[in-house]
Amino acid sequence: MEGCVSNLMVCNLNSRTALHWACSARHAEIVEFVLQLGVPVSDKGDTASKNRNEIVVKLLEGRVDPHAEDHCEATAMHRAAAKGNLKMIPILLYYRTSTNIQDTEGNTPLHSACDEERQVSQGASIYIENKEEKTPLQAARGGLRLILK
Repeated sequence: MEGCVSNLMVCNLNSRTALHWACSARHAEIVEFVLQLGVPVSDKGDTASKNRNEIVVKLLEGRVDPHAEDHCEATAMHRAAAKGNLKMIPILLYYRTSTNIQDTEGNTPLHSACDEERQVSQGASIYIENKEEKTPLQAARGGLRLILK
């Protein structure tokens, strides 16, 4: 079985493994099977932003770090907020994902949501400034800024 696990950890040119592809293709049964084999989970993926809620739950139950960061230090909460995946946010909060963690630009998930004109708060601070010294309220566009005031 050990050889099987090491084969599943082989990456393609984009550093994606079989687990990444199973997540991307929405194959929850395969994700669960691969996790049961003990294949390690990495932070490369965009499952939270693509409405793959069932798969994210399986990954979180498989002990994936809810604060894992991508190359821009964005977390699953940043991605879900930016894409307006409102069903994902309570799932991530249940697993104690921070709403105030900052990415490389200093943006919190709320900054990401406001920048995309999406209204989500869930306990996120409206006072944290990004590297441009803007709060989420200042980053909000158009009608969302009026709603948040």
